[in-house]
Amino acid sequence: MIGSVLLRPALAVLALMLALGTVQAEVRIKDIAHFEGIRENQLIGYGLVVGLNGSGDTLKNSPFTRKSMEGMLGRLGVGNLTDEQIKTRNTAAVMVTGNLPGFSRSGSTIDIVVSSLGDATSLKGGTLLVTPLSGADGNIYAVAQGPVAVSGFSVRGQAASVTEGVPTVARIENGAIVEREIEFSLNAMSSVRLALRNPDFTTASRMADAINETGDGLARMLDPGTVEVSARGKVDIPQLLAAIENLTLLPDSRAKVVIDAKTGTIVMGSNVRIDEVAISQGGLTVMVRESAEVSQPMPLSIGGTVVVPSTDIALRPRDSGFSVLEGQVSLQELVDGLNAIGINTQDTIAILQALKAAGALHADLEII
Repeated sequence: MIGSVLLRPALAVLALMLALGTVQAEVRIKDIAHFEGIRENQLIGYGLVVGLNGSGDTLKNSPFTRKSMEGMLGRLGVGNLTDEQIKTRNTAAVMVTGNLPGFSRSGSTIDIVVSSLGDATSLKGGTLLVTPLSGADGNIYAVAQGPVAVSGFSVRGQAASVTEGVPTVARIENGAIVEREIEFSLNAMSSVRLALRNPDFTTASRMADAINETGDGLARMLDPGTVEVSARGKVDIPQLLAAIENLTLLPDSRAKVVIDAKTGTIVMGSNVRIDEVAISQGGLTVMVRESAEVSQPMPLSIGGTVVVPSTDIALRPRDSGFSVLEGQVSLQELVDGLNAIGINTQDTIAILQALKAAGALHADLEII
């Protein structure tokens, strides 16, 4: 049996995850599922940001900005302008996006994101002009306008420049007013469906049981990702949803190992198990030592004293030998076993991949 040793940084994350997940806590239904039909709707629009201090679009390189300016000025009574008369760099064409929450009423406000479409260098100090926002069906649901707030900045000189963040993307808090409501009568429904964010038969069954225990609704599992709930008696759907969303249950999850090879991050679920295997991990430690030697000519000879570099390279084999991990070990025993071999993060990733290839790792291995 392998004894535990001091946790290395590569595996310290695994031990921390184990410590946090030793006692599984129940979670609310509203945190692992959402009600079908109650969701946000994406909105998009095209507009102009004005008032920029010379950091807007170059009209020569952004013809759509010029056309938009000509159309806007024409609607305001300023027309018949030639290309030579429009040379401003204080305007930028932008795309405006936002999400319309469910049950939003006319007159309520939503946040929007403004993103440059042309070659503007910064939107700082600009103001978004009236921009209609439409949904996927082509209808206009909100109208946006207001001063933009940029978190990044860009400073340029003749020989250098500094850019912090993304100055061509900005936000406007409560920058759009809802003009059209999405028709949805929740109170007229006799049943509602709950969609699990992570479909699982066990979790869906436990959710249906938790709802049936309250007596307010009749729940049944349709599939691993859907639970249908019908109201009982005089209980209406809004009251039923308010009671359901705060019910707690213990969700189940599959055994899974997630590896991020770019950052060396490894996350293992508590249900990960392996068969009895023997692991040997070895490699080479390369040591390079640089030194300098002085080469001096013999007396009365031609030449001068020179310094000659000298490099010594030594290869030291590193082999931990075989370590045996007993079958059906827990996550803690697996972490201790990998620790005892004395390996780094990349070696741990290689061992987990080899265990999966050998059929000894009983878990889904996902590399991102």
